[in-house]
Amino acid sequence: MKIKDAHIVITGAGSGVGEAIARLLDQQGARLTLIGRRLDAVAKVAASLKQAQAFSADVTDRQSLESAIAQARLTHGPVNVAIANAGAVQSKAFAKMHGDDWQSCLDVNLTGCFYTFQVCVGDMLAAQAGHLIAVASTAGLRGYPYVSAYVAAKHGVVGLVKSLALELASKNITTNAVCPGYTRTPLLEGSMQRIVDATGCSMAEAQAQLVADNPQGRLVEPQEVAQTVSHLITQAAINGQCISINGGEF
Repeated sequence: MKIKDAHIVITGAGSGVGEAIARLLDQQGARLTLIGRRLDAVAKVAASLKQAQAFSADVTDRQSLESAIAQARLTHGPVNVAIANAGAVQSKAFAKMHGDDWQSCLDVNLTGCFYTFQVCVGDMLAAQAGHLIAVASTAGLRGYPYVSAYVAAKHGVVGLVKSLALELASKNITTNAVCPGYTRTPLLEGSMQRIVDATGCSMAEAQAQLVADNPQGRLVEPQEVAQTVSHLITQAAINGQCISINGGEF
């Protein structure tokens, strides 16, 4: 599929990886629908792009998401590509986790992906073409301590991607995931600040803890994730893959 003039929906597009994806695809001529819970954030990004519109919607609320996508179609037409990027993480010891902690993490990271794909896939089925892309995480491929709910949710995203890849392949729709390691985003900055607050270490020391398993010894940049997403949109034979973007961390 050509990116130019494709209608591409991106959730969680107000900052970090979602914003980086939007900026790259805008340069490549896509018509973008940016979705986030905070309208001011996605509207600010959209205003700086060529063919972008912004809507406030909560990916955990199907009706909210359906309403936003319905409005988006009025301007940009049927959805060609859906990028489920919205996510959230909370660090907490498993023994101290409450049911609400568990459920809210699954709602945003897993159910939000499900809703995003399901609300958009009808357009792709009608066109017999399209791409579903989830921004998962290395947490969907391995375990990490103190984020068990997040790890479980992202493993669920990986499972969803693999299942849909098989189900939709005959319809000329691909489903893939990108799995970044620790990436330089406002979300990660918040995690590092919590490490600083809990341990008294510096931000540099907190970052060093997070990249200790990365052979390159650095954070992933949002633009690197965006480049991989862009590549997937142009490929017909890459399907059901969960592409690690992590400097070789295993």
